[in-house]
Amino acid sequence: MALTALNARKCTTNAVDRMTAMRRTVLLPLIAVICVWLGDAALAQDVGERREDMLRTINDYAESVPIETVRQDGLDKDVLEAMRAVPRHEFVPEGMREHAYADRPLPIGHGQTISQPFIVALMSHLLKVEAGDKVLELGTGSGYQAAVLAEMGLQVASIEIIPELAEDAAADLERAGYGDVATRTGDGYYGWPERAPFDGIVVTAAASHIPPPLVRQLKPGAHMVIPVGSPFAAQQLVLVEKLPDGGTRTRQLLPVRFVPLTGDH
Repeated sequence: MALTALNARKCTTNAVDRMTAMRRTVLLPLIAVICVWLGDAALAQDVGERREDMLRTINDYAESVPIETVRQDGLDKDVLEAMRAVPRHEFVPEGMREHAYADRPLPIGHGQTISQPFIVALMSHLLKVEAGDKVLELGTGSGYQAAVLAEMGLQVASIEIIPELAEDAAADLERAGYGDVATRTGDGYYGWPERAPFDGIVVTAAASHIPPPLVRQLKPGAHMVIPVGSPFAAQQLVLVEKLPDGGTRTRQLLPVRFVPLTGDH
């Protein structure tokens, strides 16, 4: 009887150990999944809050700048919804992601920057385009401006002169769900004639003058937004309207600071 009882106790102990091991096998991965889920949920909430703070800052700044088209009408609702939807943190270097929703430009390498969110919103607003329109962007950079335009339902083509940035931006756009954006490496000064004419053109680097090839690729009545000036002097954000006779009407909007438009021109 004593041997039998001992064996029974061993069997019971072994069974308990097996059950404990099974619980660990089941529970530990489950706990890990729950922790990851809670972490992702907290991150998503944090990102959402930062994005809303960014939008409030954009709206506050839009009310203060001396631009009639912004002050009278407010920024286009489609633009603001696109800014709310696009994950800006996916388009900045990993080490800069905590600053992704601050209303300021951030370095992205190769001497380039991702533009200040307000400027992205303003340039998108000034194009006055509608879903389905064709838009050309010069200076893909991080890909963020192209993503915002794509989120607005536009057909976006974007040119980047720095091959490494062009490759990274294309990959980031694909990963973020904007793989329909057409990208290529090249000198944006000459535009993309094969895809012209465009309903809007946005230039995200400062040119010394308005490039004639871009004017030719605009549809009559369409707009181009471009910073004009020297990289070492004052620049102005300029709104260009293509007139029916092929000429242009321009208006200086506000002082800005962009990296220079580079290339053989």
